[in-house]
Amino acid sequence: MAPTPNGGRKPTIRDVATVAGVSHGTVSRVLNGGRWVSPEAREAVEQAIAKTGYTVNRHAQALATGRANSIAFLLTEPQHLLFADPTFSILLRGAAESTAGRGATLVLLVAGNDAERANVAEYVRAGHVDGVLLISSHEADPMLETLVTASIPTVACGIPLGFRGEIPHVSVDEAGSARTMAKYLVRQGHKRIAMITGPHDTPGGRYRLEGFADALGDQFDPALVEEGDYSEESGAAAMRRILDRASDVDAVFAASDLMAAGALVTLRRAGLRVPEDVAVAGFDDSGLAERLDPPLTTMRQPWEQISEEMVTLLQQVVAGGMRKSITLPAELIVRASA
Repeated sequence: MAPTPNGGRKPTIRDVATVAGVSHGTVSRVLNGGRWVSPEAREAVEQAIAKTGYTVNRHAQALATGRANSIAFLLTEPQHLLFADPTFSILLRGAAESTAGRGATLVLLVAGNDAERANVAEYVRAGHVDGVLLISSHEADPMLETLVTASIPTVACGIPLGFRGEIPHVSVDEAGSARTMAKYLVRQGHKRIAMITGPHDTPGGRYRLEGFADALGDQFDPALVEEGDYSEESGAAAMRRILDRASDVDAVFAASDLMAAGALVTLRRAGLRVPEDVAVAGFDDSGLAERLDPPLTTMRQPWEQISEEMVTLLQQVVAGGMRKSITLPAELIVRASA
């Protein structure tokens, strides 16, 4: 490494400027996003940073810019679901990688009860984060109104029911994806197709049911629909209730892979074979589906793209850019269960 002008002390922006042959103002602009900096100057600064070993003082940067340089991953569910539901951990990992790639920090916040919601509201209002990635919102969740009222830049994962026009979101085509699965099961020759929905106050619970019913048309039977909470236990219980009412069910579509896993347990205990007696399909493809016995037919959500788009949109909102929403397609993955 070439000698640097800092004499052994911690390098500063002025040291970087000296090595790069530019003004310290140019170095500052590169460090704060690179606006109005030529490609040549940017390259010189980046090389000088590497040569001097300069590291950004994030606290000083925050004071200068008024930004915290961190965003929140806010889960509005009980804490245990962060580990029980694989979809949350996948989104968290993707958001962390995307945030780190932008030189920012991701902060995990959980608001599953009143006390947690109050603490989170105080934390975000205090400016500790620049914005919020809102995960798994429910229609009546007061956290939604808190974020909107406090003008906290927010991007939701899934359509924020009741706040669709106020909070931008990234979502899969919930209804269209459910239609795809329902039509596939019909093409396979199934006549009595049940559904285990998610909570009706969530976008997945509401719109996946709408798409399913729309695709089945006259074949749709409301008596073959039961609600779960996306957990394996709720899927098992919902499948028991369906079998108690209708012994002629020949297929079931669960609105999450975890609920489909629970349905498999109930069907096995009832002496029914999958897929010979009852075909089973899920939604998510978060890694669990291919490990089930039999491997699960499901709708695959583009998890990495969802995380990346959420972080990108949030940064645009924080910067005062256009507030928009994105809808992504899900992919039908056929395996042995259906």
